[in-house]
Amino acid sequence: MKRHFFLLTAAVLAGPVAAQTVLTVSSWVPPTHSLSVAQKEWCDLVEKNSAGKVKCNILPRAVANPPGTLDAVKNGLADVSFTVHGYTPGRFVLTQMAEFGFLGDAAEPLSVAFNKVAMKHPQFAQEHQGVHVLAYFTHGPGIVFNTKKPVTKIEDLQGLKWRVGGGMVNEIAKTLGMNVTLKPAPESYELLSGGVMDGTLFPAESIESFKIDKIIKYATTFPGGLYNTSFVFMMNQAKYDKLSADEKKAVDAASGETAARILGRNWDKVDRRAYALMQANNVQVTKADAKLVADIKAKTSALEAKWVKDAEAKGLKDAAKVLAEFRSEIAKASK
Repeated sequence: MKRHFFLLTAAVLAGPVAAQTVLTVSSWVPPTHSLSVAQKEWCDLVEKNSAGKVKCNILPRAVANPPGTLDAVKNGLADVSFTVHGYTPGRFVLTQMAEFGFLGDAAEPLSVAFNKVAMKHPQFAQEHQGVHVLAYFTHGPGIVFNTKKPVTKIEDLQGLKWRVGGGMVNEIAKTLGMNVTLKPAPESYELLSGGVMDGTLFPAESIESFKIDKIIKYATTFPGGLYNTSFVFMMNQAKYDKLSADEKKAVDAASGETAARILGRNWDKVDRRAYALMQANNVQVTKADAKLVADIKAKTSALEAKWVKDAEAKGLKDAAKVLAEFRSEIAKASK
């Protein structure tokens, strides 16, 4: 009888644990990377919001390579992850809005503005069918890094081999006459250390995150960044749909602008640290002068007009106005 009592007690105690909702979470960057850290912070917030009813199981390794992550989440291999839109060329058009140069000097205000504008226009979500968008975000301002020489004029960008992540940065680079290869960020160390590539376009944070601080010799920074990269933080749609009303509320409260801030803030923190790392490793940092900025703007200005046309073809009405609204929101969020 005692044995039956203990088994019954154990079953009763196990009840709430079994009823708990567990989200499987995948990251294709190291656990110490700002994206992984931010994703964990989001998980902790969801758990707190749900009074422990929703927890994350952060997987020890990625369920897919970076370009395959969106489909992996869509197909339920993981419940939550993030990806770079540009890793699957031609798939996303509207999100390229956040990838132009000279947009802003920090990831947090850029991410807040991007998320606000993209969430307001349902056409952005339509590009993400099969996943539930938790937040749109960006990294910090894009920098030119290389192992060969200082870049002070457009001609210096030509004749070297560059790694880029894809998306608008690829178009910007080609417009500037650069020889580019599309490769995911985690491959950068191998490409640069082996001499396969001479340089890479990255935010400051990446020299620490991908351990290229001792390989890179030169960096050129731009006011507002030479480019940016758009990301989506997402959940499997079926998993989201199965959540109870309270669980959805807990997830929603941690998502949108809240998640965009968490992701952007973590990125900015490492960006700041990376400048100290560059100094420690004697990386020669050059600030782009007014002529270089003007020359680049002159060459890349047509890309905005092309994006407006392409975005409208995908159903975004008055895309030029949406882009202007985005810039206005960046200015507000940057104050």
